[in-house]
Amino acid sequence: MLPVDPLYVAIVLLVAAVVASFVPFVPGGALSVAGVGYYWYATGEPNLFVVALLVSVGLLTLAVDWLAGALSARYGGASLRTTAIAAVAGFLLLFVLGPLGVVVGVGGTVFVAEYYRHGDVERGLRTAAYATVGMLASSVMQALLSGVVLVGFLIAVFV
Repeated sequence: MLPVDPLYVAIVLLVAAVVASFVPFVPGGALSVAGVGYYWYATGEPNLFVVALLVSVGLLTLAVDWLAGALSARYGGASLRTTAIAAVAGFLLLFVLGPLGVVVGVGGTVFVAEYYRHGDVERGLRTAAYATVGMLASSVMQALLSGVVLVGFLIAVFV
């Protein structure tokens, strides 16, 4: 069996992190942290300051992944109960419709629950829009942050 170069493993993990930003329930930030951490553990490079900086951005990416959808739903006026139900619906519909199921599940559930709660179509639509846009914006932000870790890593290793 041929040994695998730690650089290849790290780059694969870092590229997977960027791609995972658009795949529900795959923690792109964790893949970024794993890529940087593995390479540093295997080679001792880059220096500890750079590793800490890149890992911090990776952890920020995880926080965005975990919190953005819920925070945007709450900001839009959804109750904590609605947010929890929407998360479960999105998760279940992931297996039926793929990534689109998450968007439909969260947006649709927030609308129905908030309409039932307040009896106001406009308020339900607004809250669902906040939740859906927040979730989609979260994916874009995760991709950007994971891309920053990838580019930062490449610069630290090759420059």
